[in-house]
Amino acid sequence: MMESPALVAISALIVGATIWVSWTWATSRALRPFPPGPKPRPIIGNLFDLPQEHAAKRYSDWEKKYNSKILHASSLGTHILVLNKLEDAIELLETRSYKYSDRPYSPIIDMVGLNGHVALMQYGNFWRLHKKVCQQNLREKASQLYYPIQLQKVRHFLKNLLETPDDFQRHNKLLSVGIPLATMYGYDLEGVDDPYITAADESAFLVGQLLRPGGSLINVFPLLRHIPAWFPGAVSRRIAERARQLITETMRIPMDDLKKRMAERPVPPSLVSSFLERKNAGMASDEEEEVIKGVAYTIYAGASDTTISATSTFFYLMATHPDVQRKAQEELDRVVGFSHLPSFEDRHQMPYVDGIYREILRLHPPLGLGVAHVLTTDDHYKGYFIPKGTIVFANIWAMNHDEEVYEHPSKFMPERFLDNSGALTKDHRALAYGFGRRICVGKHVASSSMWLIIASVLAAFEISQAKDENGNEILIDDEYQDENGFTQHKAPFRCSITPRSYRVKDLLSE
Repeated sequence: MMESPALVAISALIVGATIWVSWTWATSRALRPFPPGPKPRPIIGNLFDLPQEHAAKRYSDWEKKYNSKILHASSLGTHILVLNKLEDAIELLETRSYKYSDRPYSPIIDMVGLNGHVALMQYGNFWRLHKKVCQQNLREKASQLYYPIQLQKVRHFLKNLLETPDDFQRHNKLLSVGIPLATMYGYDLEGVDDPYITAADESAFLVGQLLRPGGSLINVFPLLRHIPAWFPGAVSRRIAERARQLITETMRIPMDDLKKRMAERPVPPSLVSSFLERKNAGMASDEEEEVIKGVAYTIYAGASDTTISATSTFFYLMATHPDVQRKAQEELDRVVGFSHLPSFEDRHQMPYVDGIYREILRLHPPLGLGVAHVLTTDDHYKGYFIPKGTIVFANIWAMNHDEEVYEHPSKFMPERFLDNSGALTKDHRALAYGFGRRICVGKHVASSSMWLIIASVLAAFEISQAKDENGNEILIDDEYQDENGFTQHKAPFRCSITPRSYRVKDLLSE
């Protein structure tokens, strides 16, 4: 029985790729000194050595095993470099950023319609165009435009906590998704069952499954993307088509909603509404609209899941560290008092609360390995050869737990960011936002949102460990879970959230 042309093509492709990978692996390993790492096997390299869960911690363990803070592995001909030391990340990803600013290419990104996602975009003119829009609209001063929206959303979050404190995880999700949607589109979520969230959650799950290591053969053999979805065994093609439909919906829903509202009445300022006003005045093009749509989606996708992670960590750490909570509330009471809730103008007067923000992102960064960089030309560093095309990970978790930098790195100690006079130290950089030219474009909005959440919740509520029916505290473990192989989330837990005084309800009503 004659095989189909598709199967013949696939077989030829795999055989050819296997021969090429084998030759590349053998010659490059023999001629060039790579950094330490596990011994690769012929053809597949370290495919089965690469951690699938809690990768940042596993690579930190590799540091001890191979006695090196710079680690190397390979997988099917692709080189992987892991940087566990901050100074190495700064040298390569920032000082040499002209070489290390690309992103890994995956045909999956185009297949699901994420070619406008700024964080995943290949380095080049298309990316520079999007980065320019981000710099214009999301730099520190410009981001203050969104302060009123952030205040409104956080106040609503406090009201939800007051009414149904046991549902704090649902309220957290509504807030974390609601802020970027409101700042980008002025879109008001009706609840966590909003069609937008439903589509966004499913698409994020599907894309995560496809992009994670070993998630799809299309990442290894890109020509497989051309196999029709109906072909037996073409599971990735069918998943990608479903993800593309959902992502198209997540981009369409808030945009259509905004255009409809703008046609009916004036709307509050947001990134997209400001652009559409310019376009309606003949000062912008359809091409620019596509860029704005990509930027807006990037901010939503990047901010929502990481904010959910950081906020959940905040509640967990406050429930398990009452002494830290008490110190922060003493500072809040001294600076803000009891006549109003915290605002952005109060931030510079509350170094301890800012220390909590910094320590949360240090101790449990949402993305332990950040987003991968790619080297665009051969390089040498500390006597090692790093070939063009190497995927480079900055191990943010390892850097944040470096015993040479942080005393007792596994302890939650906000005071580590304060000097003897109680002022903030110069260690103000949150590594969670990444490095070099590919640093998080929305970091200023993310920072102000997270600070406001922390300050507002602590001003209004006491957070403690929940109790069972016998009055015994329900202990909270320190387990974290991988979400789609990328974002770290605190495992589900219970805690008690109670108003600090009868004035809280009045302040929220005002």
